[in-house]
Amino acid sequence: MFDNTDIIHSYTRADAIRDGALIDVTATAKEAGFRWPVALTAAAWERCVAVPPGVECQDEAGRLWDVLYLLGLGIHRSDDGTEIRYGVHVRNDNREGVPPLVQLKAVCGPGDDGAPVITIMLPEED
Repeated sequence: MFDNTDIIHSYTRADAIRDGALIDVTATAKEAGFRWPVALTAAAWERCVAVPPGVECQDEAGRLWDVLYLLGLGIHRSDDGTEIRYGVHVRNDNREGVPPLVQLKAVCGPGDDGAPVITIMLPEED
């Protein structure tokens, strides 16, 4: 029905990664046991991985590992759906006690070439 001449505009996952709308974390995800490419939205990265200035005893590598590790646990507990919702405690200040819980969702779907990819985002994002 449609051929390439009918496409007015397309915005691919690769475009989103290049533009910074998605942050590719596939290398770390592979270390954590994921088989498919994984990316976070910029908003999820800012909320859960980026360390605010002045926050002590936090680093991006550790925070990213937490996001991926907890996603892996959620996947293993799931019923094989295409969407997982889970939470990560994220310390964005130097207060004592348990940090606030940030809700995330991860969606598995086709990437630019049709192969499965995982995108981690805030619950209100699509």
